[in-house]
Amino acid sequence: MKGGKRSPKNDCYMNPKLPSIVIVGRPNVGKSTLFNRLTGTRRSIVTDEPGITRDRIYGTAVWQGRAFEVVDTGGLLPDDRAAIPREILKQAQTAIGDATALVLVVDGRAGPTPLDLELARSLRRSGKPFVVAVNKVDTLRQEDLAAQFYEIGADVFPLSAEHGLGVDALLDALTADFPRTEDGVGAPETVEVQVAIIGRPNVGKSTLLNQLAGAERSIVSAEPGTTRDAVDTVVARSGRSYRFIDTAGIRRKGKTNLIAEKLSVMMARRHLERADVALLVTDAAVGVTAGDATIAGYAQQSGRSVIVVMNKWDLALEKAREAAEEAENERGKRVPQRRNGEAKQPTADPVRLAAEYEALVRQKLKFLPYAPIIFVSALTGKHVEKLYGLIDRVGEARKRRISTGELNRWLAGVDLARGTSPAAHRVKIYYMTQSGVSPPTFILFTNQRQRLHFSYERFLENRLREQFDFFGSPIRFIQRFRERARGDEERRPQKRRRAD
Repeated sequence: MKGGKRSPKNDCYMNPKLPSIVIVGRPNVGKSTLFNRLTGTRRSIVTDEPGITRDRIYGTAVWQGRAFEVVDTGGLLPDDRAAIPREILKQAQTAIGDATALVLVVDGRAGPTPLDLELARSLRRSGKPFVVAVNKVDTLRQEDLAAQFYEIGADVFPLSAEHGLGVDALLDALTADFPRTEDGVGAPETVEVQVAIIGRPNVGKSTLLNQLAGAERSIVSAEPGTTRDAVDTVVARSGRSYRFIDTAGIRRKGKTNLIAEKLSVMMARRHLERADVALLVTDAAVGVTAGDATIAGYAQQSGRSVIVVMNKWDLALEKAREAAEEAENERGKRVPQRRNGEAKQPTADPVRLAAEYEALVRQKLKFLPYAPIIFVSALTGKHVEKLYGLIDRVGEARKRRISTGELNRWLAGVDLARGTSPAAHRVKIYYMTQSGVSPPTFILFTNQRQRLHFSYERFLENRLREQFDFFGSPIRFIQRFRERARGDEERRPQKRRRAD
């Protein structure tokens, strides 16, 4: 794909590059607020707590007919040697290397700080053109606050990212040389498959995203809760386009303390609503926990198609080998005895172990019987490539539409009496039609007003899946009571009078 960035690992391409405006600055000067203002979204979390944005956050915007990309970076602390600030700086340097123009955001009320001046020198060494956005200038009377920043030696724009004051002048200067987008001209639009990566903190979601994208798009750290914003990455592969949304780790409300962490969990659930497919990432070395089941419930309730990704499979195999060796040593020390009910021995066979794991996962996630399960190692990349095939199949099944005629021919051949229901009288389904996709939704016209029992709906769903390929997709039923024909209503009183 011309103009894109190629991944040598997965033969993937990042999305074709628009002119890129990268927002940089020290912590808590309003970079995320400016990002949200430019893109017209609320993608970046905004609070008074410093250090919220950590990964690169991408968005697109159009100004005066010129389309461009906007990149929000984490607050920069160049001399901080702690792991997270060091990774934030690394992410920002990657974005700066790809930038068309840079915006150094400073706090007009605080004045130029030594860190602001140091960052300005660093941007000048990059060789990329940059301007200074003096933020928190909320009224015209406060524009004099910007004068003290002219010592940096770059164009200065006083503005209020929160209220929009002065942002138009900034955009006029930044986009003056950007090409105009002509209506109807350009590359054909590619339909993207929206894929949300969800799971508990520290199960390897960001590592998996980096493997899928073939690039270090998200910060990876042993510290749980590293990702706070949702990180979008568009990957074009084999003629298809995928938008991967790396969400913050979701934990119980009682376990979240910081305001930013609570917001990130709320936004993770909101971004899940944008997706077609949810990759539920779990730690295979730990197994499926109650937290994993809760998150899976969020995905199921929202109508997303789900793929259960058992990550860290290499660690699970290593633990299994150690357990098998320990059991073998213990068995060798004991006097051999013949027992009919001897306990099951641990296995180190990957195929047998995967089968046993899958049975345990199905037991824990009974409400997701349709979800495929895959065992991967995001760290080594093992089996990660197979995820693309699963995503394609699940995405196609989610949008499958069955004609009304075909549905009712199938319905005529189903033995509805086999469906179990505690209803007092026999359930009849007169007619069936598909009302929507994503997820597939069917309207049933039946002989009862009350909702069909869940066991009867499950029976119908299983029969549908046997006939039609709804692999990995939930199925929804809407029930309608079929009114009696007018002729039937008129004949009923006459029969009663003759009986009287």
